[in-house]
Amino acid sequence: MEEVKVFAPATVANVSCGFDVLGFCLDHVGDTVIVRKSNTPGVRITKIEGQELPLETKKNVAGVAVEALLEQIETPFGFEIEIEKGIKAGSGIGSSAASSAGAVVGVNALLGNPFSRNELIAFAMKGEELASGAAHADNVSPALLGGFTLVRCGKKPDVISLPAPTELFATIIHPKIELRTADARSVLKQSISLDKAIQQWGNVGALVSGLYTNNYKLISRALVDVIIEPERSILIPHFDELKATALAAGGLGGGISGSGPSLFTLSRGEKTAENVRQALIKSFEPHGIPFDTFVSKINTHGAKIV
Repeated sequence: MEEVKVFAPATVANVSCGFDVLGFCLDHVGDTVIVRKSNTPGVRITKIEGQELPLETKKNVAGVAVEALLEQIETPFGFEIEIEKGIKAGSGIGSSAASSAGAVVGVNALLGNPFSRNELIAFAMKGEELASGAAHADNVSPALLGGFTLVRCGKKPDVISLPAPTELFATIIHPKIELRTADARSVLKQSISLDKAIQQWGNVGALVSGLYTNNYKLISRALVDVIIEPERSILIPHFDELKATALAAGGLGGGISGSGPSLFTLSRGEKTAENVRQALIKSFEPHGIPFDTFVSKINTHGAKIV
């Protein structure tokens, strides 16, 4: 192959209780990344459509992710990368992760797949470090592996794939304000009480158990964040109203997607997820802030060559 096209999906990170460790993969929203071999050594970003983002390799998340990969393997050729952005930067559904993941999947394919999907996570994390200042894996992991993922250790990634119940659907609402990940991280406290820590890791354990056992009631009880959401929710207009609306419409639970401003709600069944979407539209339209909504099943395969 001389060229590949990769669809790199959007993702939801944190999943309420799992700050920097939990994430899941969305289905039909994402970036398209084209990677082709080049006679010129190194990595060049030749084109970006959909948003104004830097073409300079070391300032582009896809560029630094691929450079990290190429540090680990010798190749007689270079790579050119084109990106069609389907995810708005700063939207909270894994924009930088999608570009990073799509680029490393494409380059890996052109090299004959010397690295596993799990091994690609460490390279894609370099893009996240550029974007937010923190090399977190909770978006790139589901983008590469699909489904739900748990990051047991982030420094040398130890990522566990979790099952996704077949009736689980996500509703996303994206208020069109930009909220940079770095800014959302700046409001977080650097220490927490033992009481809140105990509540939080209990919820993480319960959510993982609920996913394995298809226990939707347990999933609902576990989708509670007592640490991050109270700090970040003040950055999102009408957050409390939106969350209450989603629950009243039948959602199991939800919260801030990644660092925001998007919100996610998990529901049992596509019909309920659509009811949640319609309720959110009705609730948010009067506020005069532009927004998008969509419903997605859980994508179980992650980034794919198309």
